[in-house]
Amino acid sequence: MPIMAKIDINRICIYSKDIERITGRKGRTARKLLNEIRKKLGKAKNDFVTVTEFCDHTGLNEEEVRMFLID
Repeated sequence: MPIMAKIDINRICIYSKDIERITGRKGRTARKLLNEIRKKLGKAKNDFVTVTEFCDHTGLNEEEVRMFLID
């Protein structure tokens, strides 16, 4: 029986650590990308970015991105 990773499907926010895993970029670049998305959307510095907003900005498939949001 294969071991399946538990996916947190209730989570809608994406963090810089998630972006590091998805893109392979370093922490600073991941934070810059989050800030770029916030600026584009007119969000405040401490507002959350959703997975959907991240995918819209990057052009990545949302289902594939959610595979990286594993506990």
